[in-house]
Amino acid sequence: MTENWVNLPDAPPSLEQFLAFDPQPLPILPLVGLSLAALYVVGAARLWATGRHWSVGRTVVFLLGCLSIVLVTGLGVEGYGYVMFSVFMFQQLTLMMLIPPLLVLGSPGTLLLRATPHRGWGRGVLRLALSGLRSRLGRWLLHPVVTVPLFLFSFYGLYLADFADPILSTPGGHVSLELGFLAAGVLFTIPILSSDPLPIRMSYPARALDLAAEVALHAFFGVFIMMSPSLIVDYFSTPPPALGIDPLADQGVAGGLAWSYGEAPTVLILLYILHRWHRYDTSRAAAADLKADRYGAPELEAYNAYLDRLRQRDDQAPTARQRSSNNEESPT
Repeated sequence: MTENWVNLPDAPPSLEQFLAFDPQPLPILPLVGLSLAALYVVGAARLWATGRHWSVGRTVVFLLGCLSIVLVTGLGVEGYGYVMFSVFMFQQLTLMMLIPPLLVLGSPGTLLLRATPHRGWGRGVLRLALSGLRSRLGRWLLHPVVTVPLFLFSFYGLYLADFADPILSTPGGHVSLELGFLAAGVLFTIPILSSDPLPIRMSYPARALDLAAEVALHAFFGVFIMMSPSLIVDYFSTPPPALGIDPLADQGVAGGLAWSYGEAPTVLILLYILHRWHRYDTSRAAAADLKADRYGAPELEAYNAYLDRLRQRDDQAPTARQRSSNNEESPT
């Protein structure tokens, strides 16, 4: 397999080769990562320069996400992703499941709204952002009915419905899939982790349910790839002989990555959501108790009054029956 528009590796895969500086002729994803990092730093610096607070932790997390984009698509590993299914699967899992949580936890939407000036060009940017938040399209794109099937299609539909081969065989298909993986991962992660203003807000039980379902279906996908006796993607069936790769064994490694490396970020996110759910319920209960101590609890007082009326009715019932009995015994 030869590609004139791609720097293909000519040495057997190794950690040294994966980490070597070998950018592609059109490093689109690395440029995306660097651009996102630059815009975020400019926004954070603007807030800090005006004396307004912005979390350093959020900044570090977001920049780690941007750095991960640059590393996983800008080093030698990118070239091996064109000829090895296992490396391509590693890139997909990183772009879909590791990088999006880092980007989303950086709260870029909140930073955009706070750091963008309200005059000049900034007014147009804010209007565009707010219209997106209030739009029906935004609610539709972030709804689980769209995000969950899109996320699962990136695995089941792409490989089991034979969409991967025609896409990867086209010029730019590899990069297009990488961009799609990143977009699908971000759309899936935003409703689950984001604290930014959103057109749709999922409850914590719904978030936990989506993640639990994704964990199970993703594990099944990885096991299926590992156990397959034939190649799933023909595009990776003829690697360069100099690499010394067995395509079927390499596919088994890809399935193992999908089952192990792909599960770990989702499980961690699920634990994080359960922790936030517990904190939310605890804080809400504490706030309700404090409000009841200060202002009383109308619902509880109404319920207690209802119980008091029932008790008084029960107390009066024997007296009424006794009077009725006495009237029946008295002579007419």
